[in-house]
Amino acid sequence: MLLAACSTPASAPAPAASTSTQPSSAPTASVADTPGFTIPRKMPEGKGSTAKDGVFPRTVVHFQGQTTLDEAPQKVVVISTGQADVLLTLGMVPAGSTSGDGADMIPPYLYQAFPKQKAALEKVTYLGSRFAPDIETIANIKPDLIVMNNAGKDAAALYTSLNAVAPTVASQGTGLFWKQDFLLIADAIGKREAAETWLDTYHADAKAFGEKVSGEPTVSFLRKNADRMRVFGVASFSGSVAEDNGLARPESQQFTDETSVDISSEQLGQADADWIFYGVQGGKLTEITDQSLWGTLKAVEAKQAVAVDDDIFYLNVGPTAARGVLSALQDALG
Repeated sequence: MLLAACSTPASAPAPAASTSTQPSSAPTASVADTPGFTIPRKMPEGKGSTAKDGVFPRTVVHFQGQTTLDEAPQKVVVISTGQADVLLTLGMVPAGSTSGDGADMIPPYLYQAFPKQKAALEKVTYLGSRFAPDIETIANIKPDLIVMNNAGKDAAALYTSLNAVAPTVASQGTGLFWKQDFLLIADAIGKREAAETWLDTYHADAKAFGEKVSGEPTVSFLRKNADRMRVFGVASFSGSVAEDNGLARPESQQFTDETSVDISSEQLGQADADWIFYGVQGGKLTEITDQSLWGTLKAVEAKQAVAVDDDIFYLNVGPTAARGVLSALQDALG
């Protein structure tokens, strides 16, 4: 059953059946909530709801205010592919989604992970850029829930526009907060406890793998997209999986105050480690491997430089992508 918001045009206020309130500014980022880990593993205190799975109505406190959902959402629009990953992991196909620059709306890894949903995924409506989605297209879908995040955009303005179409829940965004965002979106669709169980299993598997790795090899994460080449620190999506494994990072990538650091071709040594996991968005791997210093790196000399799926490691920040990063690390180091 759909919420009353489904038939509300984009110019109308949010329906009374599913209400939202908005603070003057979004809350600040939370800090690590588990000793020994940089990446938060829980929702920040006061966020989400207290309702059990499947129980509605529920009021969800999020990063643009709070939203009351009278019934379980059936038609959900997402404003990032990481959120599409979340829905699919929890057994739901989004009704509409966006894409990043030069990226697919539904990345190949999601088709591979959920082959039974192929037909449904091919019917997902394209909404444009994740930073500036087409509000009219969203309204035409008549969703009963929209999920967005605050990262990289005028989040307050976008939230106001989206919430005029249908009840909207805002997560924090970025790889640093993928676990708490997973839990928050799960809460909005009535599956927070299922998401908690998923994370518990993932954490146990990641720890078990890390304990089997011999020695203390360091792992490096390197990405090239357009004219930027970057190394990724602990407080990044791929870095979070390495942290869950207990894998060491090279000294140049132990920073926690930024997700990544831009490097020049002359600084490629900052990408070196026992193992390098490198990806290129929208280009050829030779954009990295043809760098003049590439062959001088110890991981390259040891044939321990591994090309990876950029969508999984560096672009999407969802639970199924995290499993993909874990699998790639297991294949290389296991």
